[in-house]
Amino acid sequence: MRSSRVWQRPTLGAVAARAGVSTATVSNALNGTGRLSETTRQRVLAAARELGYAPAGTARALARGGTGVLGLTMTTYGDLPVPYTEIPYYAQLALSAIAAAHERGYLLMVMPSSLSPWMWLNTPMDGVIHVGPRADDPVRSLLRERGIPMVCDGRPPQPHRCDAWVHTDYDAGLRLLLDHLTEAGARRIGLTLPLHDDEYPHLIGRAYASWCAERDLPALVEEYASLPDYFTAERNAVGRLLDRDPRPDAVIGIYSDSGHNILAAARHHELRVPQDLLVACLSEDPDYATTTPPVTTLSLRPDRVGDEAVDLLIALINARTGVDRRRLVQPILTPRRSTRRPVRESSPVDAVGARPDAAGLHPACHIKGDTVPDEGA
Repeated sequence: MRSSRVWQRPTLGAVAARAGVSTATVSNALNGTGRLSETTRQRVLAAARELGYAPAGTARALARGGTGVLGLTMTTYGDLPVPYTEIPYYAQLALSAIAAAHERGYLLMVMPSSLSPWMWLNTPMDGVIHVGPRADDPVRSLLRERGIPMVCDGRPPQPHRCDAWVHTDYDAGLRLLLDHLTEAGARRIGLTLPLHDDEYPHLIGRAYASWCAERDLPALVEEYASLPDYFTAERNAVGRLLDRDPRPDAVIGIYSDSGHNILAAARHHELRVPQDLLVACLSEDPDYATTTPPVTTLSLRPDRVGDEAVDLLIALINARTGVDRRRLVQPILTPRRSTRRPVRESSPVDAVGARPDAAGLHPACHIKGDTVPDEGA
């Protein structure tokens, strides 16, 4: 039996009814405009997904002479090929931005990390999300020449008054991680810091120095060259930290592979994690849940950054007023075993308070690694 029902494209009104808001609120939520709470915006987007509604962004763009296409560009380092899609942070950001663009009726094109100036200037796009702007950034300069809206992932090193960016709250995140380490007993926390001309390591370094000064704790920083081989350079930097006397009792790295590098350096120095050294890093890499031991990570939330960047870019394309051009995303801490000090095994106490001999236990402590969950609550 053939159904007589014909599928009809969901309307703006249907989305508004499903979300329990006005059509104007739906339009604002999809276009990244208006002063909406994040709860309302997410409720509208969820209703649009449930109904299969996608605004005709491409059609509207063509009507006003646009393309209906957004670009996402990564910072370049001359002809050096950077495998961005293999780095969890950038991969998650790109996927999130693509999904957010599609929800709002736009296409999103992820640009390669190396293009000729002619291509940057002539590829058809209505606006661009530029990831990781550098102080001497040829891509940012070329895109400025086009005069199209641009949103940066990360605060530009030399921001202009009208610049727009989505920025992870590095200061709040690093303080969250440092406080977690001090609660675990750390008092000499080392930091490996890449030498780089984007704002990320500089903001992290300033936040770390400020936190140490407030608590009258030593600032233990080892810098290393980020190019061309930051794996070896960072491991050597961790080695220099661990050679100090007295050495750090915790080390933090700020790149995706930093946790692996710190663990390797600790093994080389015959230090046990977490008994002798606490280890943590800023990373989105899911592999840290299965390392030996699992490593505590601070997520910079690239999924939220990508969504917010698309939201802000579409608002700029539509020339809406009253839009906050500087947005902050809050990071999330995932505590794991690498930052948990072993606890002493408690012996049962008899009726008169005497402790029987704990035969078979380590004379100092018994580490129950198999009974400690890998993920923090």
